[in-house]
Amino acid sequence: MTPIIVDSVSVNLFGIADRVAPTDATVLISGETGTGKEVLARYIHKMSNRSKQNFVAINCAAIPETLLESEIFGHEKGAFTNAHQRRIGKFEEANHGTILLDEISEMPLALQAKLLRIIQEKEFSRLGSNEKIKADVRIIATSNRNLEQAVREGTFREDLFYRLNIIPLEVPALRERKMDIIPLAIYFCKKYSHSQKVLSKNLLNKLKLNQWKGNVRELENFIHRAVVLSTKNVIDVEDVSDWIVMPKKDFSSISEKTLAEIEKETIFGALEKFGGNKTVVSEKLGIPARTLRHKLSVYKKEDSEKLVNLK
Repeated sequence: MTPIIVDSVSVNLFGIADRVAPTDATVLISGETGTGKEVLARYIHKMSNRSKQNFVAINCAAIPETLLESEIFGHEKGAFTNAHQRRIGKFEEANHGTILLDEISEMPLALQAKLLRIIQEKEFSRLGSNEKIKADVRIIATSNRNLEQAVREGTFREDLFYRLNIIPLEVPALRERKMDIIPLAIYFCKKYSHSQKVLSKNLLNKLKLNQWKGNVRELENFIHRAVVLSTKNVIDVEDVSDWIVMPKKDFSSISEKTLAEIEKETIFGALEKFGGNKTVVSEKLGIPARTLRHKLSVYKKEDSEKLVNLK
């Protein structure tokens, strides 16, 4: 199924939400980090028949694997060490509402199987209990990775992918929808200055030329910083010149190595620098721990000698 592309926040987003929201269909939102995937998910919930019920979000990449199952399903007192009392999970909290499974590509395979069972049977049990709890929940999932590629790599279940991929939405990078940059910049300026400051036309045009690798989140942080540090009511290019330097592209020094080779060298270099400590490398490179472990297992097959001394 061809994904529905969100070309403009101000135009197409509302039309897509209007078509998707009234249904209970599962939605899979893909896109780079910072493009506004959670914003889109919240808007769908707001426009749905479940809008008066809970919208519950859980970041599958931010919670340790050992705790993620308890976070999602909840647990009974004594279910495991330090389970001193019953805890309600996210699915139970979201009953009759919407649950957002953010960065679902980072969910471990064993937990993916349990999620698939919930989708199929519409019920689940807390850890340490056999009691079945009905799950009247609308599921929205997001991923900044290509899940079809993850399926091919064996890190994501194919059956779960097809269960989630009922309504696939793709939010393009901000650099691919430059028409949104100016209205977003104006909105953030009003938000953080309480309409006390404005952006000059010259600066707005300059913003359209930037690549915004961090997408909407980077743009918002940029405008927030400009509002806070500028002493003038009209913020111009010279007020932010130190932050928005866009040098001419020079491709003369580009390596002939593939991106995969560069990534592999970067990971091994970081492992060497930090004494083979995968936890530190994961944090420094911004790679989820599970993703790092998978990449290392692939590299081990390719070149086991480089991994002999890893801890």
